[in-house]
Amino acid sequence: MHYLITGGSGFIGGHLTESLLADGRRVTVVDNYSTGSRENLRAVENHPALRIIEDDIVTHPEILESLIREADVVIHLAAAVGVELVVKDPVRTILTNVHGTENVLRHTAHYHKRVIVASTSEVYGKSTQKLFTETDDLIIGSPDHCRWSYACSKLLDEFYLKAFHQASGMPGTVVRFFNTVGPRQTGRYGMVIPRFVSRALNGEPIQVYGDGTQSRCFCHVFDVIRALKLLIGNEASHGETYNIGSQDSITIGDLAREVIRLTGSSSAIELVPYEKAYAKGFEDMKRRMPNTAKITALTGWKPELSLERIIADVSREIRERNRA
Repeated sequence: MHYLITGGSGFIGGHLTESLLADGRRVTVVDNYSTGSRENLRAVENHPALRIIEDDIVTHPEILESLIREADVVIHLAAAVGVELVVKDPVRTILTNVHGTENVLRHTAHYHKRVIVASTSEVYGKSTQKLFTETDDLIIGSPDHCRWSYACSKLLDEFYLKAFHQASGMPGTVVRFFNTVGPRQTGRYGMVIPRFVSRALNGEPIQVYGDGTQSRCFCHVFDVIRALKLLIGNEASHGETYNIGSQDSITIGDLAREVIRLTGSSSAIELVPYEKAYAKGFEDMKRRMPNTAKITALTGWKPELSLERIIADVSREIRERNRA
């Protein structure tokens, strides 16, 4: 089996590439390194079954035709990621997410290739549901707040895939990730756990945006990779959408306290208003918990790794990087 991974040098892409190579698969990675990093592929960059192509699927879409023709499976992970990036560069967010996905799906549909497109829990928008289910109505905020451009761009990606599946039978699946976390994730674009852990290890104040009562569920990247691999060969998933995430909820304030406890840090906690952290009028979701019954019913998948394990793995990797 030959896999093409767009965004394969990203946080999730790097771990997926390593896992597939360990399974004896051939992998081609295409990435422009805008938010990914060569370091995420450092351990396998000389692997004989890996090919790495540095290019941009938005500005140079012509590279995709031959790559997709040669592949058996396409995993489309390339995207603008992180709240900070979305707020600061909404044009790049829309262009990357919409046109990148359009370019991929045009060729996967033409060659009838198996494709999985990564979406996000952000598409649920301002919903107040306790559990977010794949068939829920979506409540997106006002276009006056650029934060929602990310949700809309990823939602359009989903509509693209569904349209191609309906029109041609293209074997595509959408996965909605809920706060995937783990070693090698950067806090550069606002990802909360690596940002908290880095500050805790340095003894710096941990900055909690808002009042800290907003809650999230964090899923280890190793569990996410396992879910993706279970879906890839499952024909019943074609044309469907699946939440992938944990149901172990914690407030962001309590998360900061847990990071301090587990790292043995003396850091204080500092509340930072949203408008100072991001932009005036920034809107956040109060809670975000996935209903994962659909993927569990299909594959038996459930997350296995705890929040403590996530924080421990992130802390160990950051310590090792700081010593290097």
